[in-house]
Amino acid sequence: MGTMMVMMGLLVILVSLCSALLRWNQMRYTKNGLPPGTMGWPIFGETTEFLKQGPNFMRNQRLRYGSFFKSHLLGCPTLISMDSEVNRYILKNESKGLVPGYPQSMLDILGTCNMAAVHGSSHRLMRGSLLSLISSTMMRDHILPKVDHFMRSYLGQWNEIEDIDIQDKTKHMAFLSSLTQIAENLRKPFVEEFKTEFFKLVVGTLSVPIDLPGTNYRCGIQARKNIDRLLRELMQERRDSGETFTDMLGYLMKKEDNRYPLTDEEIRDQVVTILYSGYETVSTTSMMALKYLHDHPKALQELRTEHMALRERKRPDEPLGLEDVKSMKFTRAVIFETSRLATIVNGVLRKTTRDLEINGYLIPKGWRIYVYTREINYDANLYEDPLIFNPWRWMKKSLESQNSCFVFGGGTRLCPGKELGIVEISSFLHYFVTRYKWEEVGGDELLVFPRVFAPKGFHLKISPY
Repeated sequence: MGTMMVMMGLLVILVSLCSALLRWNQMRYTKNGLPPGTMGWPIFGETTEFLKQGPNFMRNQRLRYGSFFKSHLLGCPTLISMDSEVNRYILKNESKGLVPGYPQSMLDILGTCNMAAVHGSSHRLMRGSLLSLISSTMMRDHILPKVDHFMRSYLGQWNEIEDIDIQDKTKHMAFLSSLTQIAENLRKPFVEEFKTEFFKLVVGTLSVPIDLPGTNYRCGIQARKNIDRLLRELMQERRDSGETFTDMLGYLMKKEDNRYPLTDEEIRDQVVTILYSGYETVSTTSMMALKYLHDHPKALQELRTEHMALRERKRPDEPLGLEDVKSMKFTRAVIFETSRLATIVNGVLRKTTRDLEINGYLIPKGWRIYVYTREINYDANLYEDPLIFNPWRWMKKSLESQNSCFVFGGGTRLCPGKELGIVEISSFLHYFVTRYKWEEVGGDELLVFPRVFAPKGFHLKISPY
């Protein structure tokens, strides 16, 4: 009896302590001018609930507090905006004290010069450098020929495979396609080592920044060091050779007639940025496009008709040209609808550099703002039957350009590689649907938050079309 009373007493003390901690943490951030919301526990905040419940957490908070509320996520007090008007203001006003605010683990691993970390003149330099690499001329004369050759060869290897893990295949496809554009004619040992380290780097950027042996963060940091070593060796090798290279790395290293000269560190960060930014979006969009097309035969038939008609106008071995890709109107619609419905990117993070008034509230300096665009993708006021896969909605060009469309970001941070990604996915779909038909093997689980992912792979049975 006495033991029971002691346990009950301890339980009451524990509950009281937890309640006091929650109240104390809430009071810390209860200031005049801040929007409503809850802050959760000290240090951890509501991160656990956010990662476990995902979209449900966001929807529940919006029901309680509206479309602009406070929380404490990923170790930092954060404002969440689910309002399209406020989101547009935040994305278009970086110069007014709203700079990128990504987690420290991502910045540590991707580098201090990557475009997600820099702002102001540094951002203009890095963005200008990247845009010069993917201009229409570069796309037509250098990038698309390499993408087409790679896709034709890569998908041609599947002729003798019946059961494939399309998640694994599209991941490797996205990485290798980008690496081919960055640096051509690489030796196989270099590619294999770079690929191994890059996949560790990706996992590290999505980890809690705890620098202990065996953690994903420590592995990601080490992977970035190894990638830097590989790039330094490659760049020195090229300088020693005296040859002229027409790939992306060649243009980044060029000294004469270069409007955006970069240091070696900036070049390495730019290379990692190009690889990282396209990897997740291209691979996942490609996988999910096949998923949605399989589930919607009418859309698949229209897409296949578009590509078969294009193929009939060309010789069997004739590559795709830039005008061919531009003519793929329905394919572009499928890519946009897949990106919207699957929500490859849930939102973007900003950080205040000074006290700011937004939406009638006073936001303190140093707070993060999570521009949460996921729910906007399913807003019935913007998209009719928003949970239905309907690529035809994007055949109206006005939808792509409307202010509430954040599929590829917005403002000065609109994804600079948007058209490059569309070229890669369009080329992949072209050679896949004109060569193969497919069925899902079945039983594979698809998670949609915090990223679209199949824990045990996503398996397809393919056969010649």
